[in-house]
Amino acid sequence: APAPRPAPDPPPSRREDALADAPPSRPLTLLGIESSCDDSAAAVLREGAPGARILSSVVRGQAGLHAAYGGVVPEIAARAHAEALDRCVEAALAQAGVALAGLDGIAVTAGPGLIGGLLAGVMTARGLAAAT
Repeated sequence: APAPRPAPDPPPSRREDALADAPPSRPLTLLGIESSCDDSAAAVLREGAPGARILSSVVRGQAGLHAAYGGVVPEIAARAHAEALDRCVEAALAQAGVALAGLDGIAVTAGPGLIGGLLAGVMTARGLAAAT
């Protein structure tokens, strides 16, 4: 006999619907981290009415590290992300004039991309989230 199917999730309540559609009571400040291929990047943005503003964007390229190989070498990229992401985040926060404690959230690329770089970015984000 086939296994029973799990019950479907209940529909959201009216309160959940209202909260999802409600504008934030104050502007949200977010840190974004990108490390899916061969550039390490961090940006700070503030979202509020009427839209979002990019407060800073810092990108550290790796083209020079990979040039001799004719393309991106995943292991080299992962190690370079591990070395560069902290500095990218620090510079992005400084340029934006925002302290780590002033962030409302952290967004990070979790895929698709080169697994070593993705792991470096996700672990950076997790460490920062744990520190706040």
